[in-house]
Amino acid sequence: MAKISAKYEVLYIIDATIGEEETKAIVEKFKAMVEENGTLNGIDEWGKRRLAYPINDMPEGYYVLMNMETNPEFPAELDRVFKITEGVLRSIIVAEEE
Repeated sequence: MAKISAKYEVLYIIDATIGEEETKAIVEKFKAMVEENGTLNGIDEWGKRRLAYPINDMPEGYYVLMNMETNPEFPAELDRVFKITEGVLRSIIVAEEE
């Protein structure tokens, strides 16, 4: 029997040098995208934190953690959008074990 939905944990880092309004717009964009394609179980904005190593010569990033439940095809699309969105430095999507 095929899985209809699965739980995922998504962590992404936004460029800390962009403005507060642009950061909120990026967070809202991904929040809306998840809600259209599944269930958003929680969103936790960690805020600005020091990176373990500089990314694009930037020492800080704005961290956002999302927990979602969606169909197994959606994470690939979400990852594609992360890669083409200006202002997103890094992202990772991990399937949670049941």
